[in-house]
Amino acid sequence: RLHATDVTSSSFRLVWPQLLSQESGYYSLEYGPGTDPARRRRQQLPGALSSLVLSQLAPNTTYEVALTPESNVRFFPRQTTRVTTLPEEISPAQVLISEPGPHSFHVSWAPVLDSVASYQLLYGPLPGNSVRVLEVDGRHNSTVVEHLAPNTTYLVTVTAVYRSGKEKSLSAKACTQEGERG
Repeated sequence: RLHATDVTSSSFRLVWPQLLSQESGYYSLEYGPGTDPARRRRQQLPGALSSLVLSQLAPNTTYEVALTPESNVRFFPRQTTRVTTLPEEISPAQVLISEPGPHSFHVSWAPVLDSVASYQLLYGPLPGNSVRVLEVDGRHNSTVVEHLAPNTTYLVTVTAVYRSGKEKSLSAKACTQEGERG
């Protein structure tokens, strides 16, 4: 009857029936990766609780969870469950260049994740070392890069800045079209 909801790559919520009250006892919670007993964590929980979020977990890992109601009134059997966290989603997993013009092109990327605070776009002509930076809010997954030179190849790097501070980057090449001859 102990089960998990809201499973992500780094957390899940444990839910169990209300067996105890604040006065009648407490719960002993033990959890950890099934493969590694040394990494098990233990916690004492107040008897009034009937759910708890476990966070800072490893992605794509099966956790063994045991909840023992410790009551001085009556005996409750230990409840166990196994929960597998989701694989870590990484953004950007793909970068797409579209709508090239002589002075601009459109850049989009996927997936958009809640764990990403913002995106940084670095772009500059190839070959060359002049690089410009564009900041994009983490809720957006596309932008237009403008004021470019015609008939030029650009290297575009999209970097996801995660709320945790981690960063992941992916690059793509883009070519602007030839300008009007006049």
